[in-house]
Amino acid sequence: MGLTKTEEFTVKENKIAAYAKALAHPARVAIIRMLLKSQTCQCGEIVDELPLSQSTVSQHLKELKNAGLIKGEIEGVKTCYCINEKEWQQAKLYLGALITTPVSNKNCC
Repeated sequence: MGLTKTEEFTVKENKIAAYAKALAHPARVAIIRMLLKSQTCQCGEIVDELPLSQSTVSQHLKELKNAGLIKGEIEGVKTCYCINEKEWQQAKLYLGALITTPVSNKNCC
């Protein structure tokens, strides 16, 4: 099996890629929007709001958590989720800088 060579790229490039991967599904975008609007941690409400099974929602939450964009706290038998504010600020900074970088070669293709 081949190496991904992620170590050949900067920490910033790897973080941008992780954020982009985590946000690359509409269900994950919907979850992020839901958590951004909420003033409290969300538990079962996430599953109730999406047209997906509980196991599918759990997989999407896992991807967002692996990227660091959300945090989860166990409350009894439930895990409640909220935005990881520090990581979210970093994601906004990194993704915003990439997206707002001007295109330098306007005569290409």
